[in-house]
Amino acid sequence: MSLFSLTPTFTQGLVVGQLSILLLLGVIIRHLFLDSGKTQPVHTPAPLPVRPPPQESEKAKIEKGDWRTGDAETAEWFNLLLNLCVQTYREELKGNLQGGAGDEAARARIEKWANATLQSDIMDNIIIHSVDLGTSAPRISEARLVPDLNDPNGFVAECNLSYIDSVSVSLSTSVLFNYPMPMFARLPVSLTLSLSLFSGNATIKPPSPTAIAPSVTLTLSPHFHLELRTTSLLGSRAKLADVPKIHQMIEERIKRAISDRATWKFMLPGLAARTAREGIPDTLI
Repeated sequence: MSLFSLTPTFTQGLVVGQLSILLLLGVIIRHLFLDSGKTQPVHTPAPLPVRPPPQESEKAKIEKGDWRTGDAETAEWFNLLLNLCVQTYREELKGNLQGGAGDEAARARIEKWANATLQSDIMDNIIIHSVDLGTSAPRISEARLVPDLNDPNGFVAECNLSYIDSVSVSLSTSVLFNYPMPMFARLPVSLTLSLSLFSGNATIKPPSPTAIAPSVTLTLSPHFHLELRTTSLLGSRAKLADVPKIHQMIEERIKRAISDRATWKFMLPGLAARTAREGIPDTLI
């Protein structure tokens, strides 16, 4: 009998079954564990969006700080800090006392300062009757960066400064006439000064990195606006009230004093400021 006959036998079925199983195992092993040699598409996750690198103009703006593109600011955060600082000085002037005791402490301090600062041969002692330190604080607006006229590559911060409040002081003194003899006569003077508005421009200049004693410079523009009300009373028996010349003279003196002190320099704390004060050469440090 032939091994492969038309009528399958048990042996033939067993051989065919074993071959089928082996073939199926080979296909499974090749598909699961072996490399077919052909390049298979690899699935990679989509990359996260990445910000493109800055252009050359943007790099230059970041490195150099292109301040010319900025808009004016309201600087409300700075006004809040300034308000807190002014309130602190106001309370210090009152000796941290409340009510009438605080007003009296402020009055006494201002009277002491006035007699120590404004004393002259033609003026008697100054008596401060009352002071009103106000409740508001200066505010800045339209803060912006502008080119520095003294430095082609530099800039300054410029802003509008305004102070609206009711600050007043009431005082009395006497003008002394020392001719033909000392204190020959005296003219009693009573004044009340009330400030309601101050406005102008202010600039803040940053320190120079190469300066020996770097400082931040605050400068008020000489073209400021001042609203000052003055009431005056001259004489002892016959009195002259609210003389216009007195108001004009006092306002001019106050404006000139502000203009003469319109620049403040704030030294940066640190080694540079110390060496400048002590005169120590930088090479010895």
